[in-house]
Amino acid sequence: MGMEGYLKEGIINKIVETEVGRYINFFTDSYKENLEHCKANLTNFPRWSIISGYYAMHDITKLLLARKFSIKVDAKVHKTVIKIMEEITKDKELLRLLEVGFEEFKQMASDLFEAREERQKAQYYTGTEFMKEKYKERAKTFLNNTVEPYLNKIKKLIENEI
Repeated sequence: MGMEGYLKEGIINKIVETEVGRYINFFTDSYKENLEHCKANLTNFPRWSIISGYYAMHDITKLLLARKFSIKVDAKVHKTVIKIMEEITKDKELLRLLEVGFEEFKQMASDLFEAREERQKAQYYTGTEFMKEKYKERAKTFLNNTVEPYLNKIKKLIENEI
């Protein structure tokens, strides 16, 4: 669809010039808080750590969009952010990391918020030591191999021109 199409559809909007600073400050603080939450909960609440890690990725991406393009995403936010990133960068590794992050987020959100019948048996095992260790390993791997590399790449894009 392209950015012009998203603007016409009202999926994204231009940020009023006097509001750009507020958006930049908000997303700067938000991605850093989510990253801190991700790290702080690796051991005791690893599934929430993964969700926070993804939100750090998502918010730094919205920071990039606010800083470089003065746009905000108003509808279908997660998928729209991914589609816009596909249009503005050719960095396949960056896009892969964002996709991995979004998939992890969706799976964790589903595990935590939806009590589907087919999941109920699996959820009996989430309290076992084995599953606690598995989630800890998964959260740590996600932070080290997806969240931090993605954040570093986006920080470079923010500092430089795309």
